[in-house]
Amino acid sequence: MTAPATTDSEYDDDLPAAPDQGGRAPASRYGVLTLAIMLVVGLLLGYAGGLLTPRLTRPGDASVEAGFARDMTTHHAQAVEMSLIAYRSATLPEVRQIAVDIATGQQGEIGAMQTWLREWGLSPTGSKPPMAWMSDGATVKDGLMPGMATPAQMTALRDARGIEIDRQFLTLMYNHHLGGIHMIDAALDETDNAEVVRVAQTMKATQQTELNNLRQLQAQAAKG
Repeated sequence: MTAPATTDSEYDDDLPAAPDQGGRAPASRYGVLTLAIMLVVGLLLGYAGGLLTPRLTRPGDASVEAGFARDMTTHHAQAVEMSLIAYRSATLPEVRQIAVDIATGQQGEIGAMQTWLREWGLSPTGSKPPMAWMSDGATVKDGLMPGMATPAQMTALRDARGIEIDRQFLTLMYNHHLGGIHMIDAALDETDNAEVVRVAQTMKATQQTELNNLRQLQAQAAKG
């Protein structure tokens, strides 16, 4: 069983225009060791940002905030894994670059969310099943949240060669972001925690911009 396939989205019409990529350094400048260091730094910066969370109120174990932090950490972790595969093996420099951007950005957000849980005195894992915090009853199949790749899809991505790596990564990450935005919107609808709202809004804006870039890269990879 797999998470619901998400190929069309209500968010597509609201996506902002893709930013100019001319100022970005090419992904080839990063070595694997350098990228690993960047991921660690991103995680630490996320932890530091999470320490700024207001302590006047602390969400409980079964709260929307705790569920969102735990589930989005798991969701992000798969995005980081897919991005590292693409960074190492994709053929298009632009695909390798967006893989770097996604991996480092989401690793930092993982750090922030894990810091929230510690500050709230909560375990990284809770007693509720995944997505139980979502009032719309989002379906979880085989433990996979919206947009997540199945084990078979992850294996296919690892085994792919040449331009097929780029194509599979772009498709999987596009669907992954659509599912992530669905989760973010659910959290924004239900939380009044200022720090969670701030970070969730930043996540959504980033992922919407990346969706535009991923869509453009899909067209480029289709010609390869």
